[in-house]
Amino acid sequence: VQLVESGGGLVQAGGSLRLSCVVSGLTFSGSIMGWFRQAPGKERDIVAAISRNGGSTYYADSVKGRFTISRDNAKSTVYLQMNNLKPEDTAVYYCAAVFSDNARIMYDHARDYDYWGQGTQLTVSS
Repeated sequence: VQLVESGGGLVQAGGSLRLSCVVSGLTFSGSIMGWFRQAPGKERDIVAAISRNGGSTYYADSVKGRFTISRDNAKSTVYLQMNNLKPEDTAVYYCAAVFSDNARIMYDHARDYDYWGQGTQLTVSS
């Protein structure tokens, strides 16, 4: 199983960026997907999650209204569109996957996910 994130980088506050995560070796359409982030010295926290069929989403309070998670099951790819970025969004962003037989549920904690990408750095300058 491989999860490969891309799209991170350096952006000014107020800017936008889209992260992508391509999944292989796993039945993507059968998997709950999540985006997490980890800043130096902090725990890995949920940013957003999306159900298998994309019908349900979850967002951390800190990103609601600014970030949008979406998925393209035909491309085995999950996206995180990030708008109005703030310096406090600076972190390494990870995508994660877990297979589920329930089309509508999501998980919001790192312990619930089985597979992880290597992470992509986002730095937001003030």
